[in-house]
Amino acid sequence: MEAPKTLQQAIQHFTDPENCRKFMISLRWLDGIVRCPTCGSEKVAYLEKARLYYCSTKHPRQKFSLKVGTILEDSPIGLDKWFPAMWLLANCKNGISSYELAKAIGVTQKSAWFMLHRIRLAMQHGIMFKMGSNGPVEVDETFIGPNPRKMHADKRNARLKARPAIPVMGMLDRESRQVRAQVIPNLKRETLQNAILDQIEKGSSIYTDRGVGYDNLSAREYVHETVNHLEEYVRGEIHTQGIENFWSLLKRSLRGTYVAVEPFHLDRYVTEQVFRFNNRATKDNPLNDADRFSLAVSQIAGKRLTYAELTGKVGETAS
Repeated sequence: MEAPKTLQQAIQHFTDPENCRKFMISLRWLDGIVRCPTCGSEKVAYLEKARLYYCSTKHPRQKFSLKVGTILEDSPIGLDKWFPAMWLLANCKNGISSYELAKAIGVTQKSAWFMLHRIRLAMQHGIMFKMGSNGPVEVDETFIGPNPRKMHADKRNARLKARPAIPVMGMLDRESRQVRAQVIPNLKRETLQNAILDQIEKGSSIYTDRGVGYDNLSAREYVHETVNHLEEYVRGEIHTQGIENFWSLLKRSLRGTYVAVEPFHLDRYVTEQVFRFNNRATKDNPLNDADRFSLAVSQIAGKRLTYAELTGKVGETAS
């Protein structure tokens, strides 16, 4: 059978453990040679009955599965369920809740919630280059939290105090059409401009609103243009409509699918939406569902998220 192109084909394809094994190998090791995750040795043998590998080098944990060294490590859930879960999260436009996933693949809601957070960690991609080298960058920020306009006046202050809105900063490179977004502690000038210095090439054109946090960007060697949203939203090519489109997609998934997201976990939900946005199908980049799924699976190695880390008992680790 060829590589699956639809969810139905993926479910059928990955019910065969041998197909799961071959798929994992093809994405974790591009040359097709399995290596021991402990010592890196290529001298490993496949134990077919146990569905494990055995490293001939003497060290602890000579036996290992293909899950070791990935976000799937120590998970008792089979790849026949992990792969459809990854397919759904990578391709459902507004995400998928843990309750929906639990019903779809036959696990508990708690297990599905843990699985989704591990997949979101896999979707996280390190910064490879600075933005703005070939075109302008739109920069904006938004708040994620309760909508005060939909609250009763008597309860508004108490609700907002109990669950305050969280600021998120985003940048859209118009040339590559790629977005970067992150939860930030506040909207102070130092916070916003340090993020810009870290991720945008000096000398680039930056388009923002009239927020005071962006004042004096010209002094930091940027070409800074602003649009006053009290008077206009677009002035020629100067606008922030692109990044605001991303905000609408993010808020649609958070309010419509996930409903209530704890601030502690918000950054991973932002990462999920960034992954789907940056790997959407466009005229120049015609990715399909199978491509997004394969990309997500290819990023599972070298990352780990335990339940203790997820629930805030210890710090998150990823190598």
